[in-house]
Amino acid sequence: MAIWRTVVGKLWLTIILLVAVVISTVGLFLLKIVDVTVSADSLAEIKHLFIYSGAVGFLLTTFFAFFLLTKITQPLREMKQAANRVAQGEYSTRLVVRSWDEIGELANSFNQMASELNTLIRDIQHERDQLDGVLRSMSDAVLLFDANGRVKLTNPEGQHLLEVWRGLKWEDEGEADERETVPDPLRDIYNTLISKGTTHTGKIHVQSGVWSVVMTPVASGEGSAGGGAVAVLRDVTEEFRVDKMRKDFVANVSHEIRTPVAMVQGYSEALLDDIAQSPEERHELVQVIHDESLRMGRLVKDLLDLARLEAGYLDMTMQEVDVNALLQRVHRKFSALAKERGIELIRSGEDSGLLLRRADPDRLEQVLTNLLDNALRHTASGASITLGACMKNGDKGASQIEIVVKDEGEGIPTEDLPYIFERFYKADKARKRDSKVGTGLGLAIVRNLVEAHEGTIRVSSAIGEGTEFKLLLPAG
Repeated sequence: MAIWRTVVGKLWLTIILLVAVVISTVGLFLLKIVDVTVSADSLAEIKHLFIYSGAVGFLLTTFFAFFLLTKITQPLREMKQAANRVAQGEYSTRLVVRSWDEIGELANSFNQMASELNTLIRDIQHERDQLDGVLRSMSDAVLLFDANGRVKLTNPEGQHLLEVWRGLKWEDEGEADERETVPDPLRDIYNTLISKGTTHTGKIHVQSGVWSVVMTPVASGEGSAGGGAVAVLRDVTEEFRVDKMRKDFVANVSHEIRTPVAMVQGYSEALLDDIAQSPEERHELVQVIHDESLRMGRLVKDLLDLARLEAGYLDMTMQEVDVNALLQRVHRKFSALAKERGIELIRSGEDSGLLLRRADPDRLEQVLTNLLDNALRHTASGASITLGACMKNGDKGASQIEIVVKDEGEGIPTEDLPYIFERFYKADKARKRDSKVGTGLGLAIVRNLVEAHEGTIRVSSAIGEGTEFKLLLPAG
């Protein structure tokens, strides 16, 4: 920096200018007087005196300027450099106090300010680290939006949720910049919250998921809710599904038990009141009571089995199972019933070496019994049911045994396929009150038994063409 731009430089130039003006003014007036009364030699000495005086004044002012430069300008320059380092984040910067005048006091105040600022920044950093740790440890998604709806802060769960939602296609999807702001499922809630400034609590449904949302306004500097909003979202899909299953379970159990109980009560009252006159009528009433009691017994048994399966308390005897022998046994058990109904039960070609190293033969027989019972119930006379098995290679090269139960029955509607393994779900709604129809728990038990064997079950069906169940069980 040029010296004439500094305070000392300006002060130095001002003093030199003042000295020059004073000497020049005095010289002009004094020379007029001296020129008349003083000889030429004396006049020359006087001129030399003025020159010497000006030179001495210049040297004195220059010395004074450099003195000020050392005492004032240099400390101020150091303070400026220190302030720049603090502005760049070097909060440990300190100044050396060389005097106890105003400059020294200023340097001491600067050091105290830097120390307090360093402590404050360290505390803020500590609190930010704590907040970051809390956010990262939360299983809930946290999203912070500014007044314009842009995302300012998220935790890993929130970032993942944003990425998932932005990958979905929305009906009112706008430009890319708009999708980077409040996601579509939260947009209406955010707009309402900003306009009213009240906390919102509720649930939203996104695709097949359910989310609990708590969105709170963030106050701005003026105390209004114009500072944005913070949203906390929790995935309650499983809780919602369990609650719905619980309500459906109560409703379905009540529905399934109400009819047989009412029939047992009604026909038993008819017997008590001697309404039946002949032995045949009494036998018919007793037979109905017996059938309905068997139906309730099957329902209770299936409920207990399913409860034990889902709780993991069902005992299973694992051993090596010959799949061909298992299928032959099941085929022999249902052959007479299929022949009686005019249905052809086909046992497809046998593959040699179909062995399950660890499986429960009784539970697998229960699985096939439920599937064949459903197939016989929904297959018309003259059609066929195929039962077979073969070896397959799994996704990771592991050997699997595929057991297939395929019928030529009435089929299952496509919209019902995702739900047929749920408890009490019956695709054939018209058969619900038929005592010969199952309890609606058979396929739920089948799925749990197959999963207990670390296998999977798949279904494909078309109306009027039949249904095919495929069981994939690990051979090892």
